Amino acid sequence: MGHMAKGVYHVEDDVSRTMSSGEWERQKSTVRNWITPDGAPGPTGEGGFAAEAGRYHLFVAWNCPWAHRSLLARVFKTLDALITVSAARPNRTEQGWVYDEAGEFSDPLMGVAALHEVYAADPAPYTGRVTVPVLWDKTRKCMVSNESADIVRMLNSGFEDIAPETPDLYPDAARETIDAWNERIYATVNNGVYRAGFASTQEAYAEAAYEVFETLDAIDAHLAGQRFLAGDRFTEADLRLFPTLARFDVAYHYAFRCNLRRISDYEHLWPYAREIYQMPGVAETVRFAIYKQGYFSKSEKRNPLGIVPIGPALGRDIDWDEPHGRG
Repeated sequence: MGHMAKGVYHVEDDVSRTMSSGEWERQKSTVRNWITPDGAPGPTGEGGFAAEAGRYHLFVAWNCPWAHRSLLARVFKTLDALITVSAARPNRTEQGWVYDEAGEFSDPLMGVAALHEVYAADPAPYTGRVTVPVLWDKTRKCMVSNESADIVRMLNSGFEDIAPETPDLYPDAARETIDAWNERIYATVNNGVYRAGFASTQEAYAEAAYEVFETLDAIDAHLAGQRFLAGDRFTEADLRLFPTLARFDVAYHYAFRCNLRRISDYEHLWPYAREIYQMPGVAETVRFAIYKQGYFSKSEKRNPLGIVPIGPALGRDIDWDEPHGRG
């Protein structure tokens, strides 16, 4: 993936890196403004981004789990009609995330051919990786944020006056528990599968992969006595875990060598994942075939021939529509 330097796109990727130990390190997002009900400044960035119907647009890619977070928040907060979306093609090129001229993978907002054109259109010259999701302000013609965790949280709280009858994904009473799960799951599961998949030494891979399953095992045990991670209600912690679960058996298990177990092998985690998938609107944010295309795309290190496996067979080997039996 290329990068931007002072607003100019370069094909070479000089900002994502593997350390000398063989461990893979993810770059932090840098555009971090917030939408608030009245446009007041949020925890980071500047103010002036008031919640308004039709003002904001999401640039996503179906196979990106970080973008999936934002799509899920949009669904749970019933913001589908208020925030428009552009989805990039499943496979990146040397231009990064790219778009067709028309159809499902086109950009109806700006008509861009590649996501880096969106970054270049921001008034502040951007330096860093060109990633999804991007939350764009149509009024000010600038990026609001490219940090998925912030986008989830601002969609939860920023539009409460416009879409008030929605579940609070970050309730006050559960915040400490949610934050603790978020921290652990991000480090060892959400990002852990990438640390395993992109590791360049056996030691770094093994450390990351074992951490993935240590946490999945702990979650499975936890769910034996809890419906959701933070109690009896679905919260942001569950939302942030789900994109990894949805991709695990069709992609991470094979492509990233996270193959001690499948999600569908877990006694409690698998019904939990199916319950979330079967919630209203969630299945429409999932694209299993695109996950396989994306994660098995041609890669000199991971998949030099670019061959996409035929399995597992959805509906037979893995059936996300099977009743979850959790009440």
